[in-house]
Amino acid sequence: MTVNHASVLTKNYFIAYLKLIMNSKDYTLKQAKEFAFDFFFKGDMDRYVTLTCLQFEKAIKKIDKTKCEIEMG
Repeated sequence: MTVNHASVLTKNYFIAYLKLIMNSKDYTLKQAKEFAFDFFFKGDMDRYVTLTCLQFEKAIKKIDKTKCEIEMG
């Protein structure tokens, strides 16, 4: 995946990215977050524009909220 360091990646981009990781590797959200942090951010949240990091966190919260809503039914 090629990423332009000057652009801001969206929450929807990260939702798709995290879901892909979760589905392809059968990971939990926590495992997908750790994988993305290591693989995508190379362990450094300052690697990209600050807004990209915020979008990453928003995506995690959205997936977690959706998961909770589904479980509570």
